[in-house]
Amino acid sequence: MEEQSYAKHAKFVPMYHLATFGLIVVTLIGSLVNLYYSIGDHSRLYNASLVMALAVAMLLLFFFVRVFPLKAQDRAIRAEENLRHFALTGKLLDSRLTIKQIIGLRFASDAEFVELARKAAYEGLSQDAIKRAVKNWRADHNRL
Repeated sequence: MEEQSYAKHAKFVPMYHLATFGLIVVTLIGSLVNLYYSIGDHSRLYNASLVMALAVAMLLLFFFVRVFPLKAQDRAIRAEENLRHFALTGKLLDSRLTIKQIIGLRFASDAEFVELARKAAYEGLSQDAIKRAVKNWRADHNRL
C-alpha cells in the first residue's frame, strides 16, 4: 500500500466521485430540461415529473450512501482513540474534544498522540490543524 501523509490521506475513487456523480448530474439536468418542455403538454408532464423525482432521489442516494457509513465509522474511531488514550494515560480523552478533532488525532503516532490531544482540547485546534501538526503519520488504510 502507498504510504500515507497529510498530502495523500484522502480517499478518491474516480468511478464513484467522477463517473457516478457526473451521470447523476447529467440525468438531473436532462430531467429538468424535459420537465420544462413538458409543462404545456399534460400527456408528458407526469412522466417528466417522475424522471425528475428519480434524478433527485439518485442525487440524495449518492450523498447518503457516503455519509451514513462515515458516521458509523466516526463512532468506531472515537471508541478506538478513546481506548488508545486510556491505554497510554489511564484516562479517557478530554470531553471537550469534538469528533472531528478525534478523527484528526487518529493519524498521530503514540509518541505524540497524548500531547496533541491535550493541545487540541485546550486550544480548540481544527481537524486540519491537528493533521498538520502530526510529525509521525500513523496511516489509516481502512477509512472509506
